[in-house]
Amino acid sequence: MADILFKEESYKIIGACFEVHKILGHGFKESVYKDALEIELAKLEIQFTREKLYTITYKEHKLKHFFVADFVVNDAIILEIKIGNYIGEPYLKQTLNYLKASGLRLGIVIDFGAPSLEYQRVIF
Repeated sequence: MADILFKEESYKIIGACFEVHKILGHGFKESVYKDALEIELAKLEIQFTREKLYTITYKEHKLKHFFVADFVVNDAIILEIKIGNYIGEPYLKQTLNYLKASGLRLGIVIDFGAPSLEYQRVIF
């Protein structure tokens, strides 16, 4: 049986997200959940960068367009925050592309938009 990539870190991140959802519920804008999640991650002493910019290269050229990851946790995990009431293919593909561009291996998509918090891990 294969080891789960960043198992302990993922557990802590998702736990912080559940705490935010428990207090705020669903229905707010993404920025509200991101602000609250910053507080929870800091409280748990989890190292993170919010809205980290990544450039995309093509044949050793930096492209004009870039992407901004909602959070990068421990310089290893991309955390994408959504409020779409589902975790669908567009969000998963977006996170996979972020992983490709960043060189990281694990992304977690969190959806605060449903009555119950939903999440999905994305591995590259």
